[in-house]
Amino acid sequence: MAAPELERLSPAVVPDLEWYEESEERPDAQLDRLETAAALAPSNPSEPFRPRDCLVPVVFPGPVSPEGCCRFTCELLKHIMYQRQQLPLPYEQLKHFYRKTSPQAEDTARKKPRTSAEVNSRKCQQALAELESVLSHLEDLFARTLVPRVLILLGGSAVSPKEFYELDLSRLVPFSVDQGVSTAACLRRLFRAIFLADVFSDLQSPPLMGTVVMAQGHRDCGEEWFRPKVNYRVPSRGHKLTVTLSCGRPPSLTALEDYIWFQAPVTLKGFHE
Repeated sequence: MAAPELERLSPAVVPDLEWYEESEERPDAQLDRLETAAALAPSNPSEPFRPRDCLVPVVFPGPVSPEGCCRFTCELLKHIMYQRQQLPLPYEQLKHFYRKTSPQAEDTARKKPRTSAEVNSRKCQQALAELESVLSHLEDLFARTLVPRVLILLGGSAVSPKEFYELDLSRLVPFSVDQGVSTAACLRRLFRAIFLADVFSDLQSPPLMGTVVMAQGHRDCGEEWFRPKVNYRVPSRGHKLTVTLSCGRPPSLTALEDYIWFQAPVTLKGFHE
């Protein structure tokens, strides 16, 4: 069975994209000043800031939950894979167009010569299944441990990628007794800052590349799916976007020496139509 023709969907058809399309109210001047100050400071003082690095600071009006931090990570991963042309459409639209077929339909398809559309459909289903697996295990990791930083590495290897993107969550205040802010509102503010920074327009169109996800977690968190990389060092080469998230107040002190890098055992493979 040929895959349906792709077309752009409105937010009404894909409810998960509602936050992506909504406009945001004018942010407070205080938050703007905090973001300006954050832009002048390195995200990690122990690592040199390179001229090609792009820093996007985002300040939320209050503390966020660990679930919110996981949502920021997952949405940024999906967004980067689409912007860097590893997915032909945004994740939610691909899920809409390429629903997994039933076992009976798969048995029937095996008996017939495959068309190019059917091959594309199977490639898309495999790519979505791998991405969904990583997203699901990220949820487990965030529920298991504090995650100060996340790396999204494209091309090359985890040690020397062609491009890498960092999400710095170490300045947030999770587990706060204060009432947390809306995750949807934080997502709008996050992607508004990325769009205004125009961080992807100067990059050349890339080929298909493998995508590796790495996240920091406590060394004794008991994580089994992500593989511990005790001696891993953040790459010093490759285009880099760093998104720093904070909430305008000092974070609780965390012994980061007890945190190590964990690598997803799955390398995400994109696909073209």
